[in-house]
Amino acid sequence: MRDNFLKDLEMLVRSHYGLIYLDTEEEDRAQTMLRHLADQLNLPYFAWTSTKGLRRLDSNGYVYGSENLANALSHIEQTNFPAIYHLEGMKEFLPERLVDQRLKDTAQALSKQNGAVVITGGELELPDGVKQVCTRMSFPAPGEEEYQALIQNTISDMSERAEIKVELAPEEMNRFLNSLKGLTLLEAKKIITRIIVENGGLTPDNIKYINDAKKEIIEREGLLEYYPARENMDDIADLKGLKAWLAQRREMFQHPDQATKFGLSFPKGVLLLGVQGCGKSLCAKAVGQAWDLPLLKFDPSNLYNKYVGESEKNFKRAMRVAEQVAPVVLWIDEIEKAFSSSGGDEDGGASERIFGMFLTWLQDKKDGVFVIATANSIERLPPEFLRKGRFDEIFFVDLPTPEARQALFEIHLRKRGRDPGLFNLQALAQGTEGFSGAEIEQAIVSGLYDAFSKQTDLTDEILVSEIHLTRPMSQTMSEKISALRDWAKDRTVSAQ
Repeated sequence: MRDNFLKDLEMLVRSHYGLIYLDTEEEDRAQTMLRHLADQLNLPYFAWTSTKGLRRLDSNGYVYGSENLANALSHIEQTNFPAIYHLEGMKEFLPERLVDQRLKDTAQALSKQNGAVVITGGELELPDGVKQVCTRMSFPAPGEEEYQALIQNTISDMSERAEIKVELAPEEMNRFLNSLKGLTLLEAKKIITRIIVENGGLTPDNIKYINDAKKEIIEREGLLEYYPARENMDDIADLKGLKAWLAQRREMFQHPDQATKFGLSFPKGVLLLGVQGCGKSLCAKAVGQAWDLPLLKFDPSNLYNKYVGESEKNFKRAMRVAEQVAPVVLWIDEIEKAFSSSGGDEDGGASERIFGMFLTWLQDKKDGVFVIATANSIERLPPEFLRKGRFDEIFFVDLPTPEARQALFEIHLRKRGRDPGLFNLQALAQGTEGFSGAEIEQAIVSGLYDAFSKQTDLTDEILVSEIHLTRPMSQTMSEKISALRDWAKDRTVSAQ
């Protein structure tokens, strides 16, 4: 990826693009990349900062008075000297009219020869006039080779002061490197150093430290919610079809290089459609733990802002954060509520615009973000969601079978400190025909409250009494569930 980026950058300079914007916060990496570019083009490299001004790399002195950006740009334009000019920290200067005009003049001057002004910074708002003469490029994230070199250099530096143990087999090292994806080299160096200081080396268990570092990045933006890995696949009764499908994809994350060489691409995600309370959300939470990946929850309602255009910017920021910390699992719960086909123009059309942006992102998103969307109601889902290419598969999650209900009683009793062997699980399962997993759990919770108030322990009799008091959703919403089953019959894959 780095080599391809350099080739593209070199082609732009050779094609006389005088002004290039690299969208990145990693100024040090950008500087290294641009110095390589200058070497390949046999051009001098100049760097500018607001504190020191403009300086040629192989010179000790700075251009007099060039701390002022307008003066620095004027110098570049007047000397008309072919070179790579790297301008850092431009965010605070771009709104200035004189700077904007100088940028355009300088870009036009350099467009007649080999050389370019390259500005760097994250999320720069380029003025309209500058946009006309500027080419924007997204800076590539660090690759595996860069992370590997960083680990080796960090270990080498710290080994001079203490013995460092690296207890990572080749496959475990691949997982470790894969978990670093999404971190800048500076962030990765800090976390690797911390791991070594606290543990005396590197082990497979250290991945949790990396996920904690990613959590800080996520919470910094405030648009995505980080979920700790607590649930696991053993907490889910039945759903064998879905579990098997997910288990196959797990190998992709465990052996990413081998999977890529084998011809596999990163999975896009799944849509879980089905009866409410039957484990769709629980499954989404468990995937993060099973795949050893951070789990992020995306609530589209957090995006909407009263100011025109801000909601769309929030969406872009949220998706950029997800891609930045990838590989991750991105969970969207009850997606039909966020993107209902009923629509409306109460928000000035923002929801429709974001819906269109979301569909495009689903289709074209970068590898590394696995989307799990859940839905309880098909009639409120826009048909565009169901088009091939948005998700890898659409699974239907139905009410649990008798065997699954028995497993649910066992799971929830054990979670609450009760020995399942003391209960007639088969009879309880038979007595809860038509119950969802959530309704079975609630019957146990209500039974515990009843037992506690009577100063006794939970028994079959108490549970049966609570079951008889419950009217499951399969009775109160039977028509809706039947319609959902009919729709899903030939359009989805059974999760059971």
